[in-house]
Amino acid sequence: MSSANAILAALFPAAVLSAAPSPAALSLAAVSLAACSGASQSAPAEAPLPAPAPPAPHIDRAPIDAALQGFVDRGQVAGAEAIVFKDGQEVYFGTFGHADREAQRPMSRDALIQIYSMSKPVTGVALMQLYEQGLFQLDDPLSKYLPEFANMKVYVGEDAKGAPILEDARRPITVRDVTRHTAGFGSAGDTGLGRLIKAADPTSWENSLPEMSRRLASLPLAYHPGEKWLYSPAVDVQAYLVEKLSGVPYEQYAREHILAPLGMTETSFYVEPARQGRRAAEYELSATGTLTRTPDEKAFGFSSREWPLDPGGFGWTSTIDDYSKFARMLLGEGEFGGTRILKPETVRLMATNHLDEAITDRSWLPSKGQVGFGIDFAVRLRPPVDEKENPGEVGEFFWDGRDSTLFWVDPKTQLTAVLMVQLIPFDKIGLHRSFRRAVYDALGPA
Repeated sequence: MSSANAILAALFPAAVLSAAPSPAALSLAAVSLAACSGASQSAPAEAPLPAPAPPAPHIDRAPIDAALQGFVDRGQVAGAEAIVFKDGQEVYFGTFGHADREAQRPMSRDALIQIYSMSKPVTGVALMQLYEQGLFQLDDPLSKYLPEFANMKVYVGEDAKGAPILEDARRPITVRDVTRHTAGFGSAGDTGLGRLIKAADPTSWENSLPEMSRRLASLPLAYHPGEKWLYSPAVDVQAYLVEKLSGVPYEQYAREHILAPLGMTETSFYVEPARQGRRAAEYELSATGTLTRTPDEKAFGFSSREWPLDPGGFGWTSTIDDYSKFARMLLGEGEFGGTRILKPETVRLMATNHLDEAITDRSWLPSKGQVGFGIDFAVRLRPPVDEKENPGEVGEFFWDGRDSTLFWVDPKTQLTAVLMVQLIPFDKIGLHRSFRRAVYDALGPA
């Protein structure tokens, strides 16, 4: 059927069916065709409909709910909350128990949580931003930027009079050493070196980062750099390195280059009075199973005022949503919400094992499972060997905090998980193992 006849069919269907069109009808059809043709040429094309959002990945809430509620019901935890993202979508959030048991204030999504050592990856990200700018190399001597760490000595014992016996370090401390806890730094304690460290008190909150660094460098090392893995104030040294290389105080740098760009508006060292009522109380679980609240003046000592120290290894108070943004940025290989914090190759470098197999003395790191250590993360190298080990996927990277908080990033499963709780001593009840197992049970078979 011609175009004219098609329009006639619409205008005069009976005429088209019964007889040939008259000249008048053809004239009307021609005018209509021209009008339609002009309209089709001048009307703007309609915008394509947006693609429908992908369906949310399936998750069964029951395993996670049961696991975390169980710890509350047994009186082992006062309160907890957890969030899981998979394939870019929130698939789980839940709160359990109380943020403040005595006041009967429930755990809530906006509860302020002291994350302690989960502050360390934030410091690592800050430092690696400066690495991207070419301001240092990982195998540079630390003394190139912090001269106080040149010509370090190593503590090897005491003489008959109790004076320390020292020897020259076999090699300089490198920047890589302070990112993976192999620098040689010791910790306070009852040993001869421990007493020296306790007296110097380098990480006192009253010390600025320059003063912390000066005091730490004045002490002998506990072992030769690169020969052991030992948790230490190394990440506070990273924070000072950020300060020296960037030219701005560490807290300011982290806020301007990480926290603010990610929208982590609730994360801070100091919690001002208007927000202090949202802090989750800290509880201590005794060996006999009694849960006792830590006095607030002790639990909240650091966050209740502004101190000279801007620590790299602890100190941030945050919320579960804020920290989840940080974790999702890492899963996104440095990008979150259209904002790039790190290059993909830098995140991959951070999540790569930097701990040589020749380093066999690893303190308590093996308790984390079949892991090595990257830049401020543990990195899973092999599958769990048995049910006693924390579940996880090869290639995941993670860390935790003194008050039993936990996060991990699982690139294989495209998952991030954050667990917030305020419990000391650090997870003696299998909380992390149970939560991890519940998360993967909730997801079902791969």
